[in-house]
This record gives sequence, C-alpha cells and structure tokens, in this order.
Amino acid sequence: MVLAAGLGQRMRPITDTLPKPLVRIGGKAMLDHALDRLAEAGVEEVVVNVHHLAGQIETHVAGRTSPRIVISDERAALLETGGGTKKALPLLGDGPFFSVNSDTLWSETGISNLAAMAQAWDPARMDMLLLLAQRETSVGFTGAGDFFSDDAGRLTRRSQAASAPYIFAGVSVLTPAFFAETPDGSFSLNLLFDRAIATGRLFGHVLEGQWLHIGAPHEIAPAEAALAAAQALDA
Repeated sequence: MVLAAGLGQRMRPITDTLPKPLVRIGGKAMLDHALDRLAEAGVEEVVVNVHHLAGQIETHVAGRTSPRIVISDERAALLETGGGTKKALPLLGDGPFFSVNSDTLWSETGISNLAAMAQAWDPARMDMLLLLAQRETSVGFTGAGDFFSDDAGRLTRRSQAASAPYIFAGVSVLTPAFFAETPDGSFSLNLLFDRAIATGRLFGHVLEGQWLHIGAPHEIAPAEAALAAAQALDA
C-alpha cells in the first residue's frame, strides 16, 4: 500500500498544481522512488490511494508494470493514513503487507531495507513492524524523534522525554486483521501504533542508509545533495 492521497500543504506553492508524490528528487518523482524500492524487494502489486490532484497520479503510474498498480480512489473523502488503508483492504489480500508513505525517501548501501523488513517480520511477536531512521544522521529532520527501542526492537513512544533516538521513516508492515475494531472513515495509523504499543507488539527495524526528510520546498536541495553523495559512494 502506497499512501499518495495527502494534500502536501507544507510543500506549497509547489503542491497547488502538483501532488507531492510527483515532486522530483534527484530527477525522479518521490512516488517512483517508493515504487522502485518495493519492486526491488520483490513486491509485484501495489495499491496506490489518490485524492489531491488524483488524475495526475493516475496518469503517472498508468504505464508501470513493475510493480503492477491498482488505484484506490479517495476523491470523495480524504481518509488519512489509517482510513485510507482500511478502505483499500479488499484490494490487499489476507496476508501481511507494506504500508509506505509516498513521500518517504532514503539512500541505501547495497541492501534492500524493505526486503530486510520482510525477513524480520514475525507475526508471533509483532502486530506492526516500523522502519526507523536514526534521528541524528537523518537529513532535514529537526524534530525530537518518535521512539525508543529495547534490545529486542520493541518500541515505546518518546512521550515526555526531551528527545528519542529513532524517527518513523514512513514504512510499516502489518496485517489486515489488525484493522479489526477500527473506526469507519478517517483516522491515522498512529491509532494502530498505540494499540500495538499497549500490548508490547510494536517493533522497529533500523534503516541501513540515510533517511531524507522532505516536508517543505527548502528541504529539496539538501535531500538531493545527500542522495547524490550516497549514489556516488555506491557507484
């Protein structure tokens, strides 16, 4: 599941006429960065939800064959990350799946982080597995961080702490069954994060590479520079 329905308000004025997933970083739309990562990890079919400037996204992905794209149309109402994923569940099958923010971007060091997450997924212990970035090495991120992790990878919120070492990097693994007893309509995946924390079943997988935070227009250039540097090292 690739979440591409958001309004991208912090990226205005660019997103007044272009959906944020189609903003180009290093010569490639952010949406294509996400879809290419999924294809590299062996994912064959991806559901992409659309709302803001939906037709542009539909046109953009129409020619893709790897992975195959299925559209989940949210033109009638924006449902946030949780509600949008819940609406798409009939398209996603019964097994575990990736949920990927269409504007998440990271460099890699010869390893597929998504393939590594798939290997790490353990439904006996986990309700959700999140991709985490190290706060101190991420590019463009100025926040306090999101999570602490114990030695087993089990996560807790930063809560009242001044800072936490890990940031949610916009990718999770979860199952359709975990959406039982969730609200109808709009809600955030944060609801499921908290539900998993309450039972000790929210886990994290730390990104190998560097996470690039791109929330506003002034953050594009630093992200492009970091991506180019990483690609030069990997060449």
